[in-house]
Amino acid sequence: MKNKKKTAIIIDDEKLARDLIKNFLQVFENIEVVDECKNGFEGIKSINKNNPDLVFLDIQMPKLSGFEMLELLETKPNVIFTTAYDQYALKAFEVNATDYLLKPFSKERFTDAINKILDKDNGSNSDTNANKLNSDFLQSEEKLNRVVVKKNSKIIVIPVRNIKYLEAQDDYVNIITSEGSFLKQNRMKYYEEHLPNSFIRIHRSYIANLNEIKEIALLEKENHIVVLKSGEKLSVSKTGYKKLKEMIR
Repeated sequence: MKNKKKTAIIIDDEKLARDLIKNFLQVFENIEVVDECKNGFEGIKSINKNNPDLVFLDIQMPKLSGFEMLELLETKPNVIFTTAYDQYALKAFEVNATDYLLKPFSKERFTDAINKILDKDNGSNSDTNANKLNSDFLQSEEKLNRVVVKKNSKIIVIPVRNIKYLEAQDDYVNIITSEGSFLKQNRMKYYEEHLPNSFIRIHRSYIANLNEIKEIALLEKENHIVVLKSGEKLSVSKTGYKKLKEMIR
């Protein structure tokens, strides 16, 4: 009995890049390209509609980056990143990418990536390859300049400068802006490490934007609170208070 065909979607803002992938795929009769998309918004709609086995995904695209697009998907397919930038490789494997192809990639390198997908079906373990690529591409992480959230089926892009503070809520982070609050499934640790230096962890439950702080007030004895320009009050831990004093000297 023949193996069932795998379905694939190509998401890249460059037509030449999409055409190259389609050309390389011609020798793989068991892989069918069901759609191609020019940006992350089209990609989300197509993935939700077609439920593909495999996605070829560029990272730097208009409107939504490849990583932001993946964050908004409830079910994630196998992903092979195709990009001209090597600094995102570590992050790619943190989101369980199957492979990371640096443009311009050869047909042989492309074939190797496809074989990893096929090997998964045969029960082969490709962790060794992933670990090798992790170490090969290890780079410092860039700071966030925006956060993408989904609310009531709408995709909202929040510039970090518009964030007043973040609040931990179990497995979610509540992002508070002047336009409202938005829940994001992530860890506070992630935002502590990736937000710009104008954000500070003032408490295990809060990360505050220094530009939004009006004053630090003494509550009782050594307990302090932060008062924001909007009037909201946030608890401050002893460690957070020390950090604040150092930052506002």
